[in-house]
Amino acid sequence: MSQAADLPLWAAIAVSAFLLLGSALALIGTIGLTRLPTFYERLHAPTLGTSWGTGGVVMASMIFFTVTGSRPVFHEILIGIFVTVTTPVTLMLLAQAALHRDRAEGDANVPPSATAGTGAGKEAPAAGTAD
Repeated sequence: MSQAADLPLWAAIAVSAFLLLGSALALIGTIGLTRLPTFYERLHAPTLGTSWGTGGVVMASMIFFTVTGSRPVFHEILIGIFVTVTTPVTLMLLAQAALHRDRAEGDANVPPSATAGTGAGKEAPAAGTAD
Protein backbone atom coordinates (compact mmCIF):
# COMPACT_ATOMS: atom_id res chain seq x y z
CA MET A 1 0.00 0.00 0.00
CA SER A 2 2.88 2.38 -0.67
CA GLN A 3 0.71 3.98 -3.35
CA ALA A 4 -1.81 5.11 -0.74
CA ALA A 5 0.83 7.28 0.93
CA ASP A 6 1.31 9.19 -2.34
CA LEU A 7 -2.41 9.94 -2.70
CA PRO A 8 -3.22 13.69 -2.70
CA LEU A 9 -5.50 14.97 0.05
CA TRP A 10 -8.43 15.74 -2.27
CA ALA A 11 -8.31 12.21 -3.71
CA ALA A 12 -8.04 10.61 -0.27
CA ILE A 13 -11.11 12.54 0.87
CA ALA A 14 -13.07 11.57 -2.27
CA VAL A 15 -12.07 7.90 -1.99
CA SER A 16 -12.96 7.84 1.70
CA ALA A 17 -16.31 9.53 1.10
CA PHE A 18 -17.30 7.11 -1.67
CA LEU A 19 -16.17 4.10 0.38
CA LEU A 20 -18.18 5.29 3.38
CA LEU A 21 -21.22 5.97 1.20
CA GLY A 22 -21.02 2.58 -0.53
CA SER A 23 -20.50 0.65 2.69
CA ALA A 24 -23.30 2.58 4.45
CA LEU A 25 -25.73 1.73 1.66
CA ALA A 26 -24.69 -1.92 1.76
CA LEU A 27 -25.21 -1.88 5.54
CA ILE A 28 -28.68 -0.34 5.14
CA GLY A 29 -29.54 -3.08 2.64
CA THR A 30 -28.33 -5.73 5.07
CA ILE A 31 -30.35 -4.26 7.93
CA GLY A 32 -33.41 -4.15 5.67
CA LEU A 33 -32.90 -7.80 4.79
CA THR A 34 -32.87 -8.84 8.42
CA ARG A 35 -35.52 -6.48 9.81
CA LEU A 36 -38.32 -6.34 7.23
CA PRO A 37 -41.16 -8.78 7.93
CA THR A 38 -42.13 -10.37 4.60
CA PHE A 39 -40.17 -11.94 1.78
CA TYR A 40 -41.42 -9.38 -0.72
CA GLU A 41 -40.34 -6.45 1.46
CA ARG A 42 -36.99 -8.11 2.15
CA LEU A 43 -36.20 -8.26 -1.56
CA HIS A 44 -36.18 -4.51 -2.02
CA ALA A 45 -33.62 -3.31 0.53
CA PRO A 46 -30.70 -5.57 -0.44
CA THR A 47 -31.09 -4.83 -4.14
CA LEU A 48 -30.86 -1.10 -3.51
CA GLY A 49 -27.94 -1.64 -1.14
CA THR A 50 -26.19 -3.81 -3.69
CA SER A 51 -26.69 -1.48 -6.65
CA TRP A 52 -25.92 1.84 -4.96
CA GLY A 53 -23.37 0.37 -2.54
CA THR A 54 -21.43 -1.13 -5.42
CA GLY A 55 -21.59 2.23 -7.19
CA GLY A 56 -19.91 3.95 -4.25
CA VAL A 57 -17.13 1.38 -3.99
CA VAL A 58 -16.58 1.40 -7.76
CA MET A 59 -16.29 5.20 -7.78
CA ALA A 60 -13.75 5.06 -4.93
CA SER A 61 -11.77 2.42 -6.82
CA MET A 62 -11.82 4.46 -10.03
CA ILE A 63 -10.58 7.60 -8.27
CA PHE A 64 -7.87 5.75 -6.35
CA PHE A 65 -6.39 3.86 -9.28
CA THR A 66 -6.72 6.79 -11.69
CA VAL A 67 -4.78 9.09 -9.36
CA THR A 68 -2.13 6.55 -8.31
CA GLY A 69 -1.71 5.10 -11.81
CA SER A 70 -1.49 8.48 -13.56
CA ARG A 71 -3.90 7.25 -16.22
CA PRO A 72 -7.69 7.00 -16.48
CA VAL A 73 -9.12 3.72 -15.20
CA PHE A 74 -12.55 2.89 -16.56
CA HIS A 75 -12.82 -0.90 -16.45
CA GLU A 76 -14.49 -0.67 -13.03
CA ILE A 77 -17.46 0.86 -14.83
CA LEU A 78 -18.11 -2.60 -16.34
CA ILE A 79 -18.41 -4.05 -12.85
CA GLY A 80 -20.91 -1.36 -11.90
CA ILE A 81 -22.91 -1.90 -15.09
CA PHE A 82 -23.08 -5.66 -14.62
CA VAL A 83 -24.17 -5.36 -10.99
CA THR A 84 -26.70 -2.64 -11.84
CA VAL A 85 -28.22 -4.74 -14.62
CA THR A 86 -28.20 -8.15 -12.97
CA THR A 87 -29.46 -7.16 -9.53
CA PRO A 88 -32.94 -5.93 -10.63
CA VAL A 89 -33.31 -8.91 -12.98
CA THR A 90 -32.58 -11.27 -10.11
CA LEU A 91 -35.06 -9.37 -7.92
CA MET A 92 -37.81 -9.74 -10.51
CA LEU A 93 -37.14 -13.45 -11.04
CA LEU A 94 -37.17 -14.16 -7.30
CA ALA A 95 -40.35 -12.14 -6.79
CA GLN A 96 -42.15 -13.83 -9.69
CA ALA A 97 -41.16 -17.29 -8.49
CA ALA A 98 -42.31 -16.52 -4.94
CA LEU A 99 -45.56 -15.00 -6.19
CA HIS A 100 -46.26 -18.04 -8.37
CA ARG A 101 -45.54 -20.36 -5.44
CA ASP A 102 -47.75 -18.38 -3.05
CA ARG A 103 -50.64 -18.27 -5.55
CA ALA A 104 -50.32 -22.01 -6.18
CA GLU A 105 -50.50 -22.64 -2.42
CA GLY A 106 -53.59 -20.41 -2.15
CA ASP A 107 -52.04 -17.85 0.20
CA ALA A 108 -54.78 -15.35 1.14
CA ASN A 109 -52.25 -12.51 1.63
CA VAL A 110 -51.23 -12.55 -2.04
CA PRO A 111 -53.40 -10.68 -4.54
CA PRO A 112 -54.84 -12.77 -7.36
CA SER A 113 -53.44 -12.71 -10.85
CA ALA A 114 -54.44 -9.73 -13.00
CA THR A 115 -56.22 -12.06 -15.42
CA ALA A 116 -57.83 -14.26 -12.75
CA GLY A 117 -60.82 -12.02 -12.01
CA THR A 118 -61.45 -10.87 -15.55
CA GLY A 119 -62.61 -13.09 -18.34
CA ALA A 120 -59.97 -13.66 -20.96
CA GLY A 121 -60.81 -11.69 -24.04
CA LYS A 122 -63.40 -9.45 -22.34
CA GLU A 123 -62.90 -5.75 -22.70
CA ALA A 124 -63.12 -3.56 -19.62
CA PRO A 125 -65.80 -0.85 -19.77
CA ALA A 126 -64.59 2.61 -20.68
CA ALA A 127 -63.98 5.02 -17.84
CA GLY A 128 -67.05 7.02 -16.89
CA THR A 129 -69.57 4.65 -18.48
CA ALA A 130 -72.11 2.57 -16.58
CA ASP A 131 -72.73 -1.10 -17.29
